[in-house]
Amino acid sequence: MKSLKDLKVGERCIVKEVSSGGNMRRRFTDIGLIENTVVECVGKSPAGDPKAYLIRGAVTAIRSEDCGDISVLPYDGGDNIWD
Repeated sequence: MKSLKDLKVGERCIVKEVSSGGNMRRRFTDIGLIENTVVECVGKSPAGDPKAYLIRGAVTAIRSEDCGDISVLPYDGGDNIWD
């Protein structure tokens, strides 16, 4: 299973698990980054970190070190995201 930091620009995924704790977990919850959320990587900074992610209609920049605790699966755009 990949982590969110492995996503390349233009790729989409489904969040399977957020194993961050404390303030970072609360921040992720606040922006809607929870299980079964579809996320798309829409850009990255010139240095490559942070990357910009489209999450529930909003674009948010997240550093790679913070994305490592978010397990994801590929998303092909199908209707059934619960598998």
